Amino acid sequence: MDIYQTGIRPLLFSGLKADPEWLHQQTIKVFSWLSQNRDHDPPHWLYQQIQNAYCFEHPCLKQKLWDLEVTNPVGLAAGFDKDGLAAGIWSGFGFGFAELGTVTLQPQPGNPRPRLFRLPLDEAALNRMGFNNQGAAAMAVRLEAMGDKQAIATRVKGQGNEGSSSLLVADRPNIPLGINLGKSKLTPLESAAADYLGSFRLLKDWGDYFVVNVSSPNTPGLRSLQATEQLEPILQVLQQENDQRKPILIKIAPDLEWEAIADILNLAQAHQLAGIIATNTTIRRDGLKTQIISKTGKPVTEEAGGISGAPLRQRSTEVIRFVYRQTQGKLPIIGVGGVFTAEDAWEKITAGASLVQVYTGWIYEGPAMVRRILEGLVQKLEEHGLTHLHEAIGLRNVD
Repeated sequence: MDIYQTGIRPLLFSGLKADPEWLHQQTIKVFSWLSQNRDHDPPHWLYQQIQNAYCFEHPCLKQKLWDLEVTNPVGLAAGFDKDGLAAGIWSGFGFGFAELGTVTLQPQPGNPRPRLFRLPLDEAALNRMGFNNQGAAAMAVRLEAMGDKQAIATRVKGQGNEGSSSLLVADRPNIPLGINLGKSKLTPLESAAADYLGSFRLLKDWGDYFVVNVSSPNTPGLRSLQATEQLEPILQVLQQENDQRKPILIKIAPDLEWEAIADILNLAQAHQLAGIIATNTTIRRDGLKTQIISKTGKPVTEEAGGISGAPLRQRSTEVIRFVYRQTQGKLPIIGVGGVFTAEDAWEKITAGASLVQVYTGWIYEGPAMVRRILEGLVQKLEEHGLTHLHEAIGLRNVD
C-alpha cells in the first residue's frame, strides 16, 4: 500500500485544499533543510530511510552519456527545484540525474498569483509561474559551496524575490546536475543571446550539462526564440564560451510544427549541441476533462499558462519519435511529458529517448514512483529479451 496515494495526496489535494504553490514552497523548505543537514542526526537517519525506500539500482539501467555516468534513466525535470535549494538530496529519492532551474540572469519574482493549478480530472497541472527564481549569481554561489565537503549556509543581499535570499547548500550529490537557463523577463528579445550568455558564464563551472529553454509559454515572446534566426545567435555565443565543452541541450515546445522542429534540429547539429529535451508544457487545451478552474472560476480555455502531465504524454512521445528519426538516433533525447508509470517511460525510450524526466507525475504518484518505474523498466527489458537499456532506445522507431 502506498501511503502517499491512499492518505497524503487525498488530504493535500482534497481535504486541506491547500494552494499548490504554497505546498510546493513548504516541500522545498523541508527538502532544503534535509539537504543542508543530511550528514547530521536526526536528518541523516531520515535521509537513509528515504534512500532505502526509494532508491533502486540495476546494472542494465546504467548509461554513460556525454561522458557522464547516469545510474538510471529517470531524472527530475526543471521547475521543481528552481534555485538548487535541495540539489544535495535528489539522488536519495532514486533519481539518476536532476535538472535545476529554470534560472535567469536577473532575479525575478515571476508572474502574479495564483499561477499554479492542479487539474486532477486530467492528471495534469496548469502553470504560468514565469521563471520565478533568485537569479544565476545566487545559484552559482550555492553550487560553488556544494564543492566543499562541509555544508555551509550564507546569505546574499540584493534584488532577490524579497530583497534577500537565504542560500542553503549541501555536499555535491553523486548524480549529474543539469542547469536550465531562461531569458530574464526584462531583457528585450534582441538582447536574449547576451542574457543567456551571462547566466552561462556564472554557472558553467557548476553544471554537468546545460539546457537552453526557449519554449516556456510563460515569458512574453520567449517561444519566438525557437525561430532559426533568433535561436542561432544564442547557440553561437554559448558554444563560443563553452571552453569546458559542457553538454548543451535545447528544450523545445510540443506545439511546434514538424518543419519548425526540423529547423531546430538542423541548427542543433550545426552547433554541435549535445541533445534535445522533448518537450516543454503545451498551450493546447483540447481534450481536457477540466472545464473550469475552481480557484479562479474561469474556463480553462481562458487561463494562460502551460499544461503538463498526462495530456502531454502522447504529443511529447510523437515529438521524440520525430526527433529520433530526423537525426537517425545520433542526437540524444531526454523525454518529458506525462511520465507516470514504467509503461510511460518505456514508450518514450522505445520511441528514441535515452533518458526521461518527471515532475507532474511525481506530484500525483508520489516519491515511490521513481522506484516503481525503474523496477518496471528492468522487467520490460527481461520481457523483450534485452540485456541493457541502450538496446531499447528507439526500438519501436524502426521502419
